[in-house]
Amino acid sequence: MHTLATALLLLIAVEHVWILVLEMFLWTHPIGLKTFRQSREAAEASRVLAANQGLYNGFLAAGLFWSVATGERPVQFFFVICVLIAGLYGGLTAKRSILYIQGLPALLALLALLAS
Repeated sequence: MHTLATALLLLIAVEHVWILVLEMFLWTHPIGLKTFRQSREAAEASRVLAANQGLYNGFLAAGLFWSVATGERPVQFFFVICVLIAGLYGGLTAKRSILYIQGLPALLALLALLAS
């Protein structure tokens, strides 16, 4: 279970790096527009907010990478629970797919951590 938990933590970290890239650098580009299903006008109007949101996703990724590198379980629990809460909140308030994209992997990682 330890290996599965580590793999899931790394997967979530990489996912959050990708979200950082999308929100900070590709928000108004075709891939960002398609990913977040918005018009160019809406993307331009929310560009600064998206970049800020992307930065927070980067902090989550950094924390997850750090937790795996150090092997400190309390840090792993902290960051995966942060991602889980963010996924739940985003899924309930912004877009239901966030529950599956962010929340579900975090829940699975949390369960794997608990079992290991």
